[in-house]
Formats: sequence, structure tokens, C-alpha cells
Amino acid sequence: MKGINRNILRSVLVLSYIALIVFILFGISSLYSYLNTGADRSSMLRTEIKKIDQYLPQLEWASLKNEGRVMDDQTLYAIQNDYLDAWYVKHVAFKTNTLTGINDYYTKTARKNIIKFIKQNNDKNISIEGTTLRHHPTLDFFSEDGKLAVITDKDVVEYKRIYQDETIVLENTEKSTFKIILLLEDGLWRIRHIIKEESVDNKNNFKPASINFNEIRGINYYPQDSPWDMFGDKYDTSIIEKDFKIIKNSGLNSIRIFVPYEDFGKAHVKPGKLNKLNQVLDLAQSENLKVVVTLFDFFGDYSVLNWTLNQHHASAIVYALKDHKALLGWDIKNEPNLDFESRGKTNVIAWLDNMIDLVKSVDSIHPVTIGWSNTQSTSILKDKVDIVSFHYYEDLEKLDTAIKTMRIEIPNKPLVLQEFGISSYSGLWKPFGSSDEDQANYHKKIQEIIALNKLQFMSWTLYDFNEIPTDVVGRLPWRKKAQEHFGFINKNGEKKPAFEYISKE
Repeated sequence: MKGINRNILRSVLVLSYIALIVFILFGISSLYSYLNTGADRSSMLRTEIKKIDQYLPQLEWASLKNEGRVMDDQTLYAIQNDYLDAWYVKHVAFKTNTLTGINDYYTKTARKNIIKFIKQNNDKNISIEGTTLRHHPTLDFFSEDGKLAVITDKDVVEYKRIYQDETIVLENTEKSTFKIILLLEDGLWRIRHIIKEESVDNKNNFKPASINFNEIRGINYYPQDSPWDMFGDKYDTSIIEKDFKIIKNSGLNSIRIFVPYEDFGKAHVKPGKLNKLNQVLDLAQSENLKVVVTLFDFFGDYSVLNWTLNQHHASAIVYALKDHKALLGWDIKNEPNLDFESRGKTNVIAWLDNMIDLVKSVDSIHPVTIGWSNTQSTSILKDKVDIVSFHYYEDLEKLDTAIKTMRIEIPNKPLVLQEFGISSYSGLWKPFGSSDEDQANYHKKIQEIIALNKLQFMSWTLYDFNEIPTDVVGRLPWRKKAQEHFGFINKNGEKKPAFEYISKE
């Protein structure tokens, strides 16, 4: 019995010893991995930047005619990546007044000026929110040892917003040229020296787009079974084609559609979604309908550091459609003034201003507008847009006066009543709502006002919808039910009395 107990004890001790050795080895291995991870640049800002997700300014290299060593594509790509990363970390540094990432992208000599600048800003409680939007670099020199490069970056478009004590004191967009020397150190192309050579007129002198479409008589369009999700799983060209025939036969000549920012892939527009968008314009063209494309639907982040991502998104869509015969124009954003309170009026307007420039730089032919939610906001950026668009869901008795006021404030731009309508819902959740007859009387009256003022228009909307997404009007049933019944055609596919007044013709 004692022998058995001794053997059991011996076995327990051996197993405990083995377990202890395994535990120690595991601990050493974990510590080694931790120390290596800490030293690995993949855990540092350099690779956390992920420009593919955070920073995508427009960049176009000039043809390579540099002095010195012949440049290869791989090295040029590495220089480009590190150069843009250097801009990005500097934007972050000036916004936060910290030096995170600066060591990775600037040599010791170049860091001195940045450190001095940040210290001065900290002392004065100044911060700078900025980004660059366009770069046009030329490689001037590449050394024979492959460790030094000199570039000239022409016409860099840089936006800055300067705060002191958390109050904006200056907002500016400027175009400048920079001379940059980069050194290859520890596998990184670091900026050794940067000189701002010149500044040029920072105004974008875009000519007004040519508007060849004399009168807009249109409607805002979603398929009945996929409102606010036109390009989703229920996308069906046969349904859209049928609807476009109804619109054309009603006497209308145009539609307004919406491109949701996230659904289309944000900065990296999904080819499948873009193909669907092209198909919609093809179907419109077959019915001789013109299309206003509204960008950035379901979008509300106007952060300056994200502007390059937004521009990447818009550029892809505008470039793909700019030569389409059905395209009437670009609506930069639907009702952006509703974001003034939550996102900051200055932020929203600055974003719109720069986005107009971006769209016009890609497509100088088609007009640009903004879909303001009311008449009071229409004078904002009136000199930048080609068409002034407004929405009206208020008292019709005040519409005529509002139109006359806008024509005094904005005498030289076409006005488009881009959204209007009334719900015909009257039921459990809104017992004192409007009837089908009330809706018909509303459209009869507003068409009289439109005709009297020779106003262009796009009504809301073709169909009553079976279901409204919560993202649109929230969860309150009386709001959702009312929103379901703005259409000229009911849920059974029958034309409502208001259909008689869908067009003023």
C-alpha cells in the first residue's frame, strides 16, 4: 500500500514539474512575442494610418524625367505612400497638438520646426484642423544610391480651419507649391526638408455649367417595394422600366434619385452598385427622361480629415456618369442644413463648398445644386451652385411670397422646387390627417403657384410605400404611417385623385 502511494506521489510530482516547465516556457514565449510586437512597426501609427481608409487626396504624378537614377514603380509607390502619410500625421499633430507619428515620417531636422510650431500653438491654445485635397508631384531628382529623392508638389490644395480657445478665427482654402527632400531611413521615406515656394490665387474660378435643359418637370423616385434602398437586394430593372414609362406618360420629363454613401462602398465605390446606377440612367434615357443624381445620402460626417475619402467617393461616381446622355445634374447633398445644429453649420457649409469644387473639377458640363430643406437656406453658397433647389412642406399660402423673396436674393440662378407634397394618411395614428381629396386639392393649388411663378419642380413622390425604414423618420408610428402615403399611386397600384395634377401640363 505504501508503495502504491509512493508511486502516486511520484507521478503527481513529475506531472507538476512538467506542468511548471510548460508554464514557464509559455510565459517566456508570451513575453518574447510581446516584446517583439512592441518593436514591430505594424503596431505603430505608421501602419495604423491605413490611408486606404483614412486619407485619399487626389494625386497625379507628372511624367518621370528626373535627374539621377532611373525611378522604378515600386520605389515611387513607396515614396508616394510615405509622403502622403507624412501629410496625414502632420494634420493630426496640428489638430491635437501632439507629436504622435511625427518621428516616423520626418527626420530630426524637419521635426524641429514642427515641435516648435506645436509648442507655440499649445501656449496660445490654438489648434488647426486641416487636410490636403489635391497633389501634383513631379520627381526632380533620385540619387544613385537610391536613398534621396527631391520632388516638387505643384498646386497643392490645402484647407485649414484655425481655432483659438475652441473658437474659429480663420478658415481658408489655398493653393501652394512645395519643394520636398526625402531621405530613406530604416525603410521609410522621411521628409528631410519642405519649403513652401509660392501661393497662388486660392479661388476656384469654375465657370457656370452649361444648362441646356429649359424646364424641369420632375419627380423624386424610389421603387414602391424598396424606398431608400433602390440599389439593394430588391433591385429590379423591369420594375424601374415600368415606373419610368408611367412617369414619362404622365407629362413629366425628369427624375431625382439618391446614392447612399455607405451602401455604395464609401471611399471605395462598389463596381456592382455603380453598374446598377448606370443601368438606371440607361432606362431613363430610353424614356427620354433626365436624371438628377443626389450624392451622399445617409451621410453625416463632415470631419475635415475625412474629406479626401468623401472626395474619392464622389469622384468615382461623377467620373463614371459625367458623359451619360440622361444626366441632368448633380445634387451634392439632400437637406444638409438639417445637420447644422448637430454637426456645426460652419463644418457643413465648408464641406459643401469644397465638394462643389470637386464635382466641378471632374464634370464641368453638368449643373450642380444643393437640396436645401427650406427657403431660408437657399442663399447659402448661391454663387457656387448653378441651380438653387429648395424643398417646401409648409403652408401653401406663404409659398408665393417665399418664391418672390428668393428671386430678389438670388436673381441670376434658376430656382427648382425640388421636393413638395402632402400625405393622404388619415387613420388610427393620425385621425385628423388629410384624405385623398385633400391631397388632390393640394397638388392642384401648388401647380397653380408653380405656373404663376414659372417655377421648375420635382414632386414627392410616385408611390405610397408599404414600409418606411426606421432610419428615415424614426420609430414613431404616426410619422411612419404619414410618410407611407405621399404618393400619386396607392399601395394597390391605383392612381389617386392627385395623379391628375402630377404635372402642370
